[in-house]
Amino acid sequence: MTVKAVSAGAILFRDTRGQREYLLLKSRPGDWEFPKGGVEGNEELQQTAIREVEEEAGIADFRLVDGFREDYDYVFEAGGKTIHKTVHLFIARSFEASAELSNEHRDLQWRDYEQAINTITQDGPRDILERAHAYLDELESKSEDAEGGRTYLA
Repeated sequence: MTVKAVSAGAILFRDTRGQREYLLLKSRPGDWEFPKGGVEGNEELQQTAIREVEEEAGIADFRLVDGFREDYDYVFEAGGKTIHKTVHLFIARSFEASAELSNEHRDLQWRDYEQAINTITQDGPRDILERAHAYLDELESKSEDAEGGRTYLA
């Protein structure tokens, strides 16, 4: 029997001395991932992503970046059932310098893009980080052309 599950989360980044860094969380099984979790009740996907960032990273001062949502799927076994999970990831900018480790994870790290790509252990999230990073680069480039600065991230 296959059970369908839906999760949402965010690729959370911060700007540190002009360099973009991404927050990675180490799950209990040992995978490095982004803050994410199951949709509760009638939540919209964005509401779930916001709640999960607050719960799993202890960050309340952040903003979702418009225009980006990517999905990936995976299958696993739990409680004698096959679970087919679809994860929806958004991009969010943190205005806080630090994060807090939740009891759901073993570790957390802010990593620059190259470090993050080499740390993420699953293909789906790694591929989405590549697209998210390119999306942010494009927004930054457009913003610099129009405004002469990084206003898209303000």
